[in-house]
Amino acid sequence: MGAPLPDVIQTAVITGGAKGFGAIATRTLHAAGFRVVITDLDQDAAGALASELDLAGETAVTATLDVANPADFQTVLDKVIDRWGSAEVLVNNAAMTQARPVLEIDPAEFNTVMAVNAGGCFAGCQTFGRHFKERGYGRIVNMASLAGQNGGTATGAHYAASKGAILTLTKVFARDLAPFGVTVNAISPGPMDTPMVHGIVPEDRMDGFLAGIPVGQLGRPEFVAKMVAMLCAPDAGFTTGACWDVNGGLYMR
Repeated sequence: MGAPLPDVIQTAVITGGAKGFGAIATRTLHAAGFRVVITDLDQDAAGALASELDLAGETAVTATLDVANPADFQTVLDKVIDRWGSAEVLVNNAAMTQARPVLEIDPAEFNTVMAVNAGGCFAGCQTFGRHFKERGYGRIVNMASLAGQNGGTATGAHYAASKGAILTLTKVFARDLAPFGVTVNAISPGPMDTPMVHGIVPEDRMDGFLAGIPVGQLGRPEFVAKMVAMLCAPDAGFTTGACWDVNGGLYMR
């Protein structure tokens, strides 16, 4: 099935990897022994994180990537191959939204959110999937959302639709790439202890909000990042096409 040799340092490319959850996932993968390629439009933030992880630039580098531009993925992949010979992991994390009622979403805005979130996931899976297929090994982790499972609209109906599309794309690519030693999985986080959630839920309503979560608390981004690292590991080869829920029991299947 083309598993890499144990002494080979693997390279992980993380989209939107410079800030927020992307930065936490980047730190977690780097701590787990991966070389990391921090792709982001904000190169100042990406450079600061790369320097934090490895000032010498031997195991942490940056690359500009607009996930809405499919050609950028090939440019990044070529850069990685030129430097290290191959990539082994892709984490499709970059996303955007504008929270507003569904009846107020402009069609152009809907298309933009879909192009970034679902289109970026598709382009990443396709570009890196070809490389992984040729090598006979690869790990792809797509960041979905509880909103894509239950139709939640707190972060925008277009966001929910894009995350639902990511769940479907995960299954399609997983099925197509499975015979070649490549796994494709999705993670669907629920409400996390992040500025975004605190911006949506007023503090005077937080207790009531937490009461609706079976475990009674918000999740921590580190929970999700640890799951990313688990799914990127060489011994995760028998898990593919799955959606891993990290939601405190809000959505049970």
